[in-house]
Amino acid sequence: MNPLPPNYLDKRQVSQSFDRAALAYELWASLQKMVGDDLLERLEWVKLTPRQIVDVGAGTGRLSRALSQHYKKADIYIVDISEKMIIAASKKAPRWFSKQHFVCADAAQLPFIDDSVDLLISNLMLQWCNDIPAVFAEFARVLKPDGALFFSTLGPDTLKELRQSWASVDNGSHVNHFLDMHDYGDALLRAGLINPVMDVDRLQFTYTDVKQLMKTLKQIGAHNITAGRSRSLTGKGKFQAMLAAYEKYRSPEGLLPATYEVVYGHTLGKRKIEPASDAPPAAVPIKWKNKS
Repeated sequence: MNPLPPNYLDKRQVSQSFDRAALAYELWASLQKMVGDDLLERLEWVKLTPRQIVDVGAGTGRLSRALSQHYKKADIYIVDISEKMIIAASKKAPRWFSKQHFVCADAAQLPFIDDSVDLLISNLMLQWCNDIPAVFAEFARVLKPDGALFFSTLGPDTLKELRQSWASVDNGSHVNHFLDMHDYGDALLRAGLINPVMDVDRLQFTYTDVKQLMKTLKQIGAHNITAGRSRSLTGKGKFQAMLAAYEKYRSPEGLLPATYEVVYGHTLGKRKIEPASDAPPAAVPIKWKNKS
């Protein structure tokens, strides 16, 4: 049996990691909130009146709640691979809004029929997927011919300070792998999504020490769970060497930076792609009962 690639992410472990983070997620998810708000602003660039919205990788549903305020006539499907995130989202949902539906599902296997979604939105989820072309093909399948996709994810400069500090110590996999913006653009085109628009922003958060950064990553379920990570405890000597290497980034104000390269993309419409076989996909209609 061939070993898994070092950057491979096991879906079960991803789900379990976010299960553990669900209870306190919104207390720690500053980056996710900031980027989600930016996605909402980008939706204002185009005139949309969606009736069926899917939020993939919705976490505890903060973005979905904002969408329900903006598109009051739409049915909104809150989708996440973590069951406990979905439970947390359902508890936070406004009771006045009866059109939110909670779905535990994998982004690469969405339980919706073809051509059924007006707007698909995904905030900082794609970096947890191993096969981006397959996920975008699934997005294209469920979107209507004139459907819109808006997403954000993380690019390769994300956590570059932490990655480089570990690289000075050993060759292990200590930080998750992030694709380049152009890889996402190419995958959108191959999926048949029309005229993708891509751009990138770089944000920097500061911490008093590296342990504070690592605690934040763990609290939101975003710590290293790649297949190539060490299964044993990191030796005290290596860890201290990494901390010492990170010190070269300390600012005159006494703070340590952590960079996030945020990749944004959107498409409006898709071209028709003939299915590979005559077998119908295993899917359910988008019209289903609210699970809350």
